[in-house]
Amino acid sequence: MLPKRTEISRMHAELCAGISDPNRIAILYALSECPSNVTTLTQKLDLPQSTVSRHLRILRNSGLVNFQRLGREVVYELSDDRVIEALELLRHVLNDRLSAHSQLINE
Repeated sequence: MLPKRTEISRMHAELCAGISDPNRIAILYALSECPSNVTTLTQKLDLPQSTVSRHLRILRNSGLVNFQRLGREVVYELSDDRVIEALELLRHVLNDRLSAHSQLINE
């Protein structure tokens, strides 16, 4: 059995891998607005159905989204709203880096 710290680090890495694609980030933001099925996400994000389905599977396996079957329809939702808070925090870090980079270019 892995030491507790190593196991937590592995789980952390899996969670981060789930958000390591721009399409998955877009899907997460779309789901933060309202739970949706694949068709709705496909239309909202202007992505092929196969792409949305593949990324939803990865997000589901990473524990970032949940799904519920409603008859023949499968509706996806965020597993935890704090996922968006984490994405926003990372976006602030990115903005700070871009600002610093821009200042270096302008010097």
